[in-house]
Amino acid sequence: MFTGRKPPLQKFFLLFLSNALLLLSFCSAAHSPHALSLQLPSDAQALLAFKSKADLRNHLLFPKNKRLHFCQWQGVICYQQKVVRLVLEDLDLGGIFAPNSLTRLDQLRVLSLQNNSLTGPIPDLSGLLNLKSLFLDHNFFTGTFPPSILFLHRLKTLDFSCNNLTGAIPKGLTSLDRLYSLRLEGNRFNGSIPPFNQSSLETFNVSGNNLTGAIPVTPTLSSFDISSFLFNPGLCGEIIHKECRPSPPFFGPSSAAVAPPPVIVLGQSAQVHGVELTQPSPKNHKRTAVIIGFSSGVFVLICSLIFFVMAVRKQKQRNNKESKAMIASEDAAATAQALAMIQMEQENELEEKVKRVQGMQVAKSGNLVFCAGEAHLYTLDQLMRASAELLGRGTMGTTYKAVLDNRLIVCVKRLDASRLAGTSKENYERHMESVGGLRHPNLVPLRAYFQAKEERLLIYDYQPNGSLFSLVHGSKSTRAKPLHWTSCLKIAEDIAQGLSYIHQAWRLVHGNLKASNVLLGPDFEACLADYCLAALSADTPPEDDPDNLSYKAPETRNACHRATSKSDVYAFGVLLLELLTGKPPSQHPFVAPDDMMTWVRSSREEDGGEDERLSMLLEVAIACILTSPEQRPTMWQVLKMLQEIKEAVLMEDGELDPHTAIS
Repeated sequence: MFTGRKPPLQKFFLLFLSNALLLLSFCSAAHSPHALSLQLPSDAQALLAFKSKADLRNHLLFPKNKRLHFCQWQGVICYQQKVVRLVLEDLDLGGIFAPNSLTRLDQLRVLSLQNNSLTGPIPDLSGLLNLKSLFLDHNFFTGTFPPSILFLHRLKTLDFSCNNLTGAIPKGLTSLDRLYSLRLEGNRFNGSIPPFNQSSLETFNVSGNNLTGAIPVTPTLSSFDISSFLFNPGLCGEIIHKECRPSPPFFGPSSAAVAPPPVIVLGQSAQVHGVELTQPSPKNHKRTAVIIGFSSGVFVLICSLIFFVMAVRKQKQRNNKESKAMIASEDAAATAQALAMIQMEQENELEEKVKRVQGMQVAKSGNLVFCAGEAHLYTLDQLMRASAELLGRGTMGTTYKAVLDNRLIVCVKRLDASRLAGTSKENYERHMESVGGLRHPNLVPLRAYFQAKEERLLIYDYQPNGSLFSLVHGSKSTRAKPLHWTSCLKIAEDIAQGLSYIHQAWRLVHGNLKASNVLLGPDFEACLADYCLAALSADTPPEDDPDNLSYKAPETRNACHRATSKSDVYAFGVLLLELLTGKPPSQHPFVAPDDMMTWVRSSREEDGGEDERLSMLLEVAIACILTSPEQRPTMWQVLKMLQEIKEAVLMEDGELDPHTAIS
């Protein structure tokens, strides 16, 4: 051991050793996951915190490639190294939206988590003060409306539709004066509708809840039609043409407030019917003696009157004995009659019960079945009495427009019995229960279905703006021009949204995609119809319509092969070409991809200023119609391609809308 003063060399060695140990400990700490997360920017930490709780199935890709900057992660768009837009849609995220995760993105403008499987309550979002668009629809969120939304005064678009939210719609929403779109349909909200009157509000829907009371007649709410309020049986008012029943009067002795008898306390004054009673004072002794003498005389007089009245009453009792006997006999007769009436009522009630039981047994053999969560707005009898108008005949059956006696208009599809000959009643019911659970803005919702013997009906919402086929090809008297490429992109994205939802969320297949099965909703959004019905058909007969045959993928043109998600992608590619050229599928030439652009350009008869944008859409269509199913993209990948095209064009043009704004 060294003693005394240490030599310089030993001091240098000890200093070097201590520094080396410190450096090693620092390096090991820096490589720990916790330390790495601390080194990341706060926005990246917020994204990872969200993924840890929301992505239990590990479908979210970031940060799979650790070399990528967090601004290049899936669905993330940044501006000056801050996240301004986060779109994580259709990823089947199965977890919770954890508090203190995405709420730390203080520069976030757009947040979309739609079409996932997130559960639990919506966390406090008050930290997102710059948020303009919030899409949390088509999840499984529970709890009440998050009050933190009322602090987001820059909010323009809010979509909580198709969740399991409960409670009241807060009146504070009426103070969000920039609100452009509010969609709360398909939840379990109750209470009344707040008096929305923002001039900016152009999209509004609270249908499919448990709302009650009169709808406030404001200029804003009056501008929306009845479809914004449907399936709330307790709503009434001028806007939906339903009279509000006045509250019934509450009569009877039980409703009258019975005042307690007055309590008079000696030494205090009390008021009884306007007369004041007080305790006698010593000054009134003389007056009291006079009153007592007078009262004695009155007492004697009263006693005499009482004796007289008693004598008269005894005489009356003797005279009334005979009349009492007569009354008793009449009472006995009335009692017997009442017993007979009660017995008759009991027999009638029993008969009615028997009839009801018999009716229930008949109904089981063929009843109108409403899908889960749907209000029973009409009966089978009303449906059968409705005035019907033929809309068209298709592969699976005939479609009618039905106007019910309560002025409700529905679309009824009568399925072809020969096509469903091999489908049992049990399989039909089981399949329609699944299809009836599909709810998406780009699907025409199935409301109810019916079957009895060989008769099978499907009831949908009526779409007043017709089909995509009519929009693209016009009527017999007028020839439509090809749609502008922006309309093509919008319609294609709508269709891709609906198909992606069917494929990913429900693992089902459309099986019959074509222009006539794409309907236009109230806002001219594209909505898929006749979806998931091909699975009910035992066999697929040879297609004699050349256009319908052109939609079919090569591998499904054989009757033995059923439709798949990849055959839906093929049909989508054919439909996209139809949109771009305005020509029916049977007129699409079999040319090489390099020659396809020339054909599209010649079909549109316009200058080449939009060639680059058309070519991007054309590339998507070509990828979808590849002969090999394995080489075709999935519908989710197609949707992402279309969204990337839209983002690229908007960035190029410098156009900003509520869904893409970052400033």
